Amino acid sequence: MKIDEIHNGYVLDHIRAGRSMEIYRALGLDSLDCTVAIIKNVPSRKLGKKDIIKIDEDIVLDLAALGYIDPNITINVIKDGLLVEKQHLKPPAVLVNVVKCKNPRCITSTEQEIDQIFRLSHSGGKDVYRCAYCEMQAGTQ
Repeated sequence: MKIDEIHNGYVLDHIRAGRSMEIYRALGLDSLDCTVAIIKNVPSRKLGKKDIIKIDEDIVLDLAALGYIDPNITINVIKDGLLVEKQHLKPPAVLVNVVKCKNPRCITSTEQEIDQIFRLSHSGGKDVYRCAYCEMQAGTQ
C-alpha cells in the first residue's frame, strides 16, 4: 500500500488501534478540503497495532481533545515535506466543550450556552475527568 507523503501538515502517530475515526470526528476532519489519510491497524513494536492519521494541511489541532481521546499520540509537524517538530501529548488539566455532561440535573443540561467544562482529577488511583458544575465523571451516566 502506498500513502503519499504530505508537504505541510501533520502526522498523528501512535494512536491506539481503533481510535482514529473518533479523532477524525472530534477534529472535524471531514470538513477539510485537503488530503486526509487514515491508516488503521498498522503493526507496531510498542503497541502491537496502531492507527495513523495524515493531514496534508496546516490546521489548528485541538490538543485538548487529542489528549483526552488518547494521550499517547505523537504529533509530527511537517513543513515543506520535512519533519520540523515532534510533540508528545499528555492528558489536559481542563477540557472545554470536548465532552458533554451526562447528568440530566446538571446546569449544562438546561443552560445550553454554558461551556461544558471538565477538570482532571485523581480518583481511586486513576485519572478521571469530572464536570466543573456537578462533579459527574465524564463517560458515566
